[in-house]
Amino acid sequence: MTPTNTLTPTLRRYEPGDREAVRNLHDEALHEVGAHLGDGPWDSDLDAIESVYLQAGGEFLVGIVEREIVAMGALRRDPDGRAWITRMRVSPRLQGRGIGQTLLDALHGRAAELGHETLHLDTTVGQIAAQRLYERNGYRETGRGRVGPFECLYYERKSGA
Repeated sequence: MTPTNTLTPTLRRYEPGDREAVRNLHDEALHEVGAHLGDGPWDSDLDAIESVYLQAGGEFLVGIVEREIVAMGALRRDPDGRAWITRMRVSPRLQGRGIGQTLLDALHGRAAELGHETLHLDTTVGQIAAQRLYERNGYRETGRGRVGPFECLYYERKSGA
C-alpha cells in the first residue's frame, strides 16, 4: 500500500547538535505505540551515536521536514558481525506518509555500500505498521523473543530481496 499523501524528508547524517531532537523523537514514537521502557541502559547508544554508529562503520540518519527532525534510523554491526537496521522512528503525526520507506531505502543503500548482504532488525508485536513496512521490503520473520515486558519479532533480509 503506497501512502496517498507522501512527504519526502531531507535525509542527512546525524550531527552532534541533533542529540536532543533525536532523543525526543525516540521517546515520542515509542510512547505512541506503548513500547517505551523508560530511561535505562538499553538506550545508551543514543548518548554515544558518534562512537556506536558513525565511527564504528555504521550509519545514523535523520529526516528533516521544515527544519525539524521528524525521522531517524540507523545501521550498525553487532559483535558477531551481523548488520542491523535499528532506531527506526517517524514522528507519530507524520506516519503513513512514506517517510519510513524513504529512510529504510536510504539505509538499504548505505548497507549495500558497506557490503552487507544480510540485514537484521526487530520490532515489537504491537508495532503492526512497522511489521508491514519491513515485510513489504523483503524482511522475513526469523524468530521471537522478549525484551523486558515486550514480545519482539526478529527479521532478516537477504540482499536483492
